[in-house]
Amino acid sequence: MGMNLGFLKYARRTSQSEEPLERIKHFNEFHLYLSNEEQSEQAARCMDCGVPYCQYGGTIAGKTVGCPLGNLVPEFNDLLYQGKYKAAYSRLIKTNNFPEFTSRVCPALCEKACTCSLDGESVTTHENEFAIIESAFDSGLVKPAHDIPRTGKKVAVIGSGPAGLAAAAQLNMRGNTVHVYERRQTGRTAHVRHSQHEAGEAGGHAPHKPHGARRDQVLY
Repeated sequence: MGMNLGFLKYARRTSQSEEPLERIKHFNEFHLYLSNEEQSEQAARCMDCGVPYCQYGGTIAGKTVGCPLGNLVPEFNDLLYQGKYKAAYSRLIKTNNFPEFTSRVCPALCEKACTCSLDGESVTTHENEFAIIESAFDSGLVKPAHDIPRTGKKVAVIGSGPAGLAAAAQLNMRGNTVHVYERRQTGRTAHVRHSQHEAGEAGGHAPHKPHGARRDQVLY
């Protein structure tokens, strides 16, 4: 996976963060991410380790080791290194409903379990994931899932947190008509509320959001 001995050729590099006193003035993206070419070099650091604990997601000695979602980390790192963004996106969404969320807020247990970190610095899997999903939105790979044959069944999902929205997405992909409900309703469904928050209607400047389809369009 990745470049042969890439972890020796390239040093770990990550995004830079805007200073806290500056970032509190707006709702925009405050991480200054690497270019696609630089991120590809970081993906090249993914070594061909015998046991990729990064994607294990199981429990060892009472602790979760690796990605709890079971993301196919070595596979999408390798595809990112090769510049095959469409294929990388395909591998990423097999196990992750919301990489645009997790690539920003996940604690990155995959990196904590990375074999490279045993005698050096881990692969930047968290930001590699970000590069893949942002490219997918920019190139129009993320599309509304409306043309799925319907079962005629309706499902209500209570709660629009990560688990609720992931369940809604999976149920939708199986042909069910899904409605997501939140405890505090304002006369609008939860996914509309979320999309409005993303658009900056809560006040201040509109935050950065991926181009292409909005998440509420993709789910429902």
